[in-house]
Amino acid sequence: MLDGIDYWEELRESPSQMEICVAIFANVLELDAQGEPVNEKYAERRAATYLYSYCTGKLPLGEPKIEPWECRLY
Repeated sequence: MLDGIDYWEELRESPSQMEICVAIFANVLELDAQGEPVNEKYAERRAATYLYSYCTGKLPLGEPKIEPWECRLY
């Protein structure tokens, strides 16, 4: 999803965006009874979706918008 996007330069300029990416990943991630992640790839995709939209100003094709609860910093 992020191929061809110089997102590292964007994150270097605005470190709070990295914090939001981590928050999205952590908020979306679900763990089973043993504490093992059950949707790690989905959580990763949601964080990448945010980063893509931050860098390009649009959502990736077919991805739903980021919901407020996903990027809430606790």
